[in-house]
Amino acid sequence: MTGTISIPMDTPFFPGEELTGLPEPHRLTQVTGLTELVRGNEQILLAQLSPIARRQNITLDLCVVERIDAAGIAALIALYAAAREAGYRFTVANPSPHVAEILALVGLERILVSHNAVINSHPAQLSLIPAA
Repeated sequence: MTGTISIPMDTPFFPGEELTGLPEPHRLTQVTGLTELVRGNEQILLAQLSPIARRQNITLDLCVVERIDAAGIAALIALYAAAREAGYRFTVANPSPHVAEILALVGLERILVSHNAVINSHPAQLSLIPAA
């Protein structure tokens, strides 16, 4: 099943994105102003995304995050666990090369990173490309 979900843009912390190709409600989230997912910043991420991850599928767009440390990795794992516990999915998309390398080094790349997510030329859309 394919659908399009429009996300209200009523909160500046989570710019809404239109998602296509997903079988169930899904939200693409980018944390505005967060360029480093490091100790201190991880609590902001957890406070904002934990409640959402417990009630729907969520994909965190990491395209602007250039740096991640153990605290940031722990936050991603906590969000993944919270979503799974509630019966939902948590993934990340578009990690910067450095963040992708770190996630691969710690073995999270294959668990967390959505390789099907591609931002279209229109900035308000995310398309999923079927896996080959």
